[in-house]
Amino acid sequence: MKVGYACINTTLKGGFRTCRVATAEREGERTLKQLTLDNLRHTKKIIGWNIVHGIGFYRLSSDLIVLATHPVNTWDWANDPDVQEVCGEIKALRDKFNLRISMHPGQYSVLNSPNLEVVRKTHEDLAHHATLMELTGAEDMILHLGGKYGNPEAALERLIDETERLPEWIRTKLRYENDDRTYNLSEVLYVCEAAGIPACFDIHHHRCHPADEPLDELLPRVWKTWERVGIPKIHISSGRDRPDDRPHHNYIVPEDLDWLLEELDGKDVDIMVEAKMKEQAALGVIEMLKERGIEVDEP
Repeated sequence: MKVGYACINTTLKGGFRTCRVATAEREGERTLKQLTLDNLRHTKKIIGWNIVHGIGFYRLSSDLIVLATHPVNTWDWANDPDVQEVCGEIKALRDKFNLRISMHPGQYSVLNSPNLEVVRKTHEDLAHHATLMELTGAEDMILHLGGKYGNPEAALERLIDETERLPEWIRTKLRYENDDRTYNLSEVLYVCEAAGIPACFDIHHHRCHPADEPLDELLPRVWKTWERVGIPKIHISSGRDRPDDRPHHNYIVPEDLDWLLEELDGKDVDIMVEAKMKEQAALGVIEMLKERGIEVDEP
């Protein structure tokens, strides 16, 4: 069992950088490349910190490549030798320390939108993520199902069709996650089973937006979607002020971890911690797991 967190390390100084479109128009490829390289080097620094502190799971930021899919960016970043060098160093760390790396495209990537331009841009964004994943050795691209658009049945069928249209090199990286408002775990499984995509189970989202069926019926179906891929990836978070509060707590409440462990019933999974204190919350979960006699796969 690996434990990880998303994007930002609150301990390390510095952070990810970007720029305005106007700046990119004025300064061009030189600025885009420098900012991107700074972001990739900061990512490598974070992963190095994770290795030293026993964290074997990490989600890359979706904003590493500055203005990656914006028309202002005509730079062929994926074939730039400097980008390939830093990404290769990240991949080497992944391989040497048996790390798991994931990505999570943003809210504007919606495959089931009735707007064809939104779908076109989503395909472009998923290709950007998949390219960076191949360069760095990341393996999981997490996506929500999208909107209901007044007809959830048609929206889900549209999503299945769009998923099957994706090139294989993108589709094989894709995992669909239940969300806290729109589509529950049962609906996610409907799509995943139809399209052959692994289901990423988020236990806090399930608490906020539960399916009608009990978890002891749904989770075996979740695990089955991962059989051809590997160890399932799941998410945990705690509500900020109460268990079903959608905003996230700074850390993971012990009772929430115990609930997850009870539902897992010994299943080996990798856990992505979604909490405001990022790496500190992940370290807290690792400590709680060890206190409960559960072995954590550390680098």
